[in-house]
Amino acid sequence: MKWQGEGYPLYHQARINLLLHIVGVPAFLVGNLGVLASALQGSLTRTGLSLGLMAAGFALQGLGHQRENKPAVPFTSPANAIARIFLEQWISFPRFVLTGGWSRAFSSPSS
Repeated sequence: MKWQGEGYPLYHQARINLLLHIVGVPAFLVGNLGVLASALQGSLTRTGLSLGLMAAGFALQGLGHQRENKPAVPFTSPANAIARIFLEQWISFPRFVLTGGWSRAFSSPSS
């Protein structure tokens, strides 16, 4: 999914979307790690809370994408959705932040 990394800045320009992602992605990641840890510990309550945190983080990002002029590319299948969601959370967005893309987009006058 090379296109996701290359086209990432096109779908992440609105300041509100950038702000919701800077909160939503870490929430999703912490929830994701929490699901793994709590499942290994056998805690259904913590697994449920962690799944809720993942859902909340993802929902925040969805709200942000509604503010973009260029809508996200639609998912083509359930497998495509899962792969793209996890790729964005674990690879694309962290790379966008670490390479300065997030701050350039946030500072852009067109944001």
